[in-house]
Amino acid sequence: MEYFKKLVGDRIYLSPKNGLDNEVEKFTEWLNDFETTDYIGRSAQIMSLKAEKEFLDSHYKEEASFGIVTLNENKLIGTISLEKINHINRTAMLGIFIGDKDYRSKGYGTEAIRLILDYGFNYLNLNSVALHVMSFNERAMKCYKKCGFKEYGRRRQCVFVDGKYYDKVGMDILAKEFRESYIRNKNI
Repeated sequence: MEYFKKLVGDRIYLSPKNGLDNEVEKFTEWLNDFETTDYIGRSAQIMSLKAEKEFLDSHYKEEASFGIVTLNENKLIGTISLEKINHINRTAMLGIFIGDKDYRSKGYGTEAIRLILDYGFNYLNLNSVALHVMSFNERAMKCYKKCGFKEYGRRRQCVFVDGKYYDKVGMDILAKEFRESYIRNKNI
């Protein structure tokens, strides 16, 4: 078995990253595709298999770093994580991308975010989860707002992509603003 059903939703589950060769190859493929990297501000970086393997090896022990896997096909389609977790202030940063183009704009990102927020607020006892998004990424901002995130500010023209400068928009959500339960494999 390549993936483990840690957080199960309706169409996907979140599996701890395992660093297997197929996972490394898939992430390396996605991180060298402008259709993915332009939207996460990483197009200037070149990712080799070795570099991605080293990155995954150094991050696979993080407490909230997952692959996004379809329930019906058991197919890896993206990644999501809560990073920079601060247990004293009860804060974290959200990172996500759907690498498989066939699964974009179909609600998989929304479902993954709701699963990880449920986990972050109800199991890790977080109070605030924030993220940064490029101002031109309207699809992502719509998804984040649908999940309950609110814009708290922006840093003007701080990201250079494809010959132009763009704003980086800060968004966040508080535990008291997240009321639903999305993890389907809870026992209590």
